[in-house]
Amino acid sequence: MDSAIPPSTAAELDLNNLKALKVVGKGAMGTVFLVQDQDDSSGRSPWAVKVVEKSSTEADRRARWEIHVLSRLSHPFLPSLIGTFESDQLLGWALPYCPGGDLNVLRYRQTDRVFSPAVIRFYLAEIVCALDHLHSMGIAYRDLKPENVLIQQSGHVTLTDFDLSRNLTHKTVKTVIFLEDSKSPEITRRNFPNWIDTNIMGLKKAKSSRVSPVSRRKLSFSNGERSNSFVGTEEYVAPEVVRGDGHEFAVDWWALGILTYEMLYGATPFKGKNRKETFRNVLLKEPEFVGKKTELTDLISRLLEKDPTKRLGYVRGVSEIKEHQFFRGVKWDLLTLVVRPPFIPSRDDADLAAEQFTSGVDIRDYFRNLKSPPSLPPSPLPSPSSEFQRNVSLAEF
Repeated sequence: MDSAIPPSTAAELDLNNLKALKVVGKGAMGTVFLVQDQDDSSGRSPWAVKVVEKSSTEADRRARWEIHVLSRLSHPFLPSLIGTFESDQLLGWALPYCPGGDLNVLRYRQTDRVFSPAVIRFYLAEIVCALDHLHSMGIAYRDLKPENVLIQQSGHVTLTDFDLSRNLTHKTVKTVIFLEDSKSPEITRRNFPNWIDTNIMGLKKAKSSRVSPVSRRKLSFSNGERSNSFVGTEEYVAPEVVRGDGHEFAVDWWALGILTYEMLYGATPFKGKNRKETFRNVLLKEPEFVGKKTELTDLISRLLEKDPTKRLGYVRGVSEIKEHQFFRGVKWDLLTLVVRPPFIPSRDDADLAAEQFTSGVDIRDYFRNLKSPPSLPPSPLPSPSSEFQRNVSLAEF
């Protein structure tokens, strides 16, 4: 990550006016609250507010980097920074609240704990557009996983957690494809099936450990910049990161392959009994598929190419992925206009296991009352006996 982080231009929030309604999640870097701003005249709150204790220099640096990245984002599938606050002990920033929870929780709500290919296609298409936008800005995300894909009130996705992201320089041969603008007056609002040309393609009916950044002394590429940091979540880490070869934007396409595999089968392909075995599998093992080869399994195989220079998306970026047969017929410019995505959360549907407060809690008091800083990993997987075990499937409209 860059050492010099420019100050954010986001609105300054008054910590005295922020009351925490509940804890949405606890992560390695901080705590996320659902917060009501008592002085909010816009009516946009409650917000999701991430708060980091400044006791650690590394935590403070990564938090400021995330704020800087968020302040630059403007995309329907990426969060918009509402405001920030800072005290002697705390640093926090507000984002729109996503009541649908994350993709991991949503998958656990399915009858078989997996998604259908049609639903996978929809969510992947939006994630691809979000990654494309980040890459077009020169940002490698480096932390794609189900827990970091949130479901907005509209049912569309948004990515979260950018503290492991990094600015990189594009290869000179890479063509950057921007998300198509779809503000044409003749385009009407669409339901779920209308974002894909059904005449072309018919629609058929464990918590990971995060790997902290570690410096790797390796030569950088002369044609495009690579990062030598060792970052990510171990089941999603690309082979070039494990090898310490240096890496660039292709690590996000590898993680997309892992995510897709997990959405299809309910488990990641390379998880071992421990980190060492997981990394060995990442380097040596091929992903295992059930049944005959399909366009979806072919996409996964091409994304999980261990040689990053042969990986789908390496040469021409997102255009290679959009052109894959699995996405044939997708109307990329209509995704934002879909008003009936596969799952639309109700107002009280998300965060069933969140720590609820009987009344608004002062954020400073919350941290004062903690015996130790929050260090739990984000978005814990629900157990079979959890409230999340609900016999609900996504409707395929």
